[in-house]
Amino acid sequence: MGRLSVTALTAIAPAVWGTTYVVTTELLPPGHPLFASLVRALPAGLLAIAVTRAAPTGAWWWKSAVLGVLNVGAFFALLFIAAYHLPGGVAATLGAAQPLVVAVLVVVVLREPFSAWRLSWGVVGIAGVALVVLRSTAALDAVGVVAGLLSAVLMGAGVTLTKKWGRPAGVPAMGLAGWQLTAGGLFLLPITLLFEGVPTAVDSAALAGYAWLGVVGGLLAYTLWFGGIARLPVASVAVLGLLSPLVAATLGALLLGQTLGAVQIVGFALALTAIAAGQTTPSGTTTTEADQQVAVRTRRAL
Repeated sequence: MGRLSVTALTAIAPAVWGTTYVVTTELLPPGHPLFASLVRALPAGLLAIAVTRAAPTGAWWWKSAVLGVLNVGAFFALLFIAAYHLPGGVAATLGAAQPLVVAVLVVVVLREPFSAWRLSWGVVGIAGVALVVLRSTAALDAVGVVAGLLSAVLMGAGVTLTKKWGRPAGVPAMGLAGWQLTAGGLFLLPITLLFEGVPTAVDSAALAGYAWLGVVGGLLAYTLWFGGIARLPVASVAVLGLLSPLVAATLGALLLGQTLGAVQIVGFALALTAIAAGQTTPSGTTTTEADQQVAVRTRRAL
């Protein structure tokens, strides 16, 4: 499979995650975002393990736990804290900082050369998302800002470590996704029961919403996401995350009657340009030695 095909498949994941807002607001019981996160993670993770029949061995027990907390459990919890304390546009803009986090972490963790190209387009991507989702009435809250930034840092760290550690030989991407979703779900379970509980009533629309979040937004999306991380430069994967707020804004316009003006269109153009640029390297450069070494490690059993 060529790089373009792999990139397109990987991009499905953040595009699907962009549907979370409309599914949550239109189909799910109000006031239970952590429960929605739990349902999105734990059943999908257990299903993936059952389908692949692959369980962690050796160091992968703790690696899966770390990655599950970074990519799923703590990330979801912080994301919803940010959503409760900030307008959606501010939270989305803070989350769009993930490519900048990865641009720094690949230097520290993967020993790749610093890339002004990645950093510059990361800034352009944030600017584009901000133009799409921010409103002049947006207010800031210290708790929300810290939670939003920390969620971007944790997800960036999770993506980078996923690339660094690869996956054991013979374990498919769905197996790796299952381990992390299960670990993240187990992390969320006590938090959800302690602070939120279970919805008192779940109708057919809510069941459909939970099924979408779990099967498509959880199992399918994370399988494609981790499969892409294994085969693409991690910075290229990270910038695909900008698709989530763009899809959310598009669905808001199409389904919820929200308006997109000239400023939002410019923002879309900037963000999409940043995504496209993030899939390329400047003229005269090739795949870094660090990427090649990671690819070799990925093919071996860690």
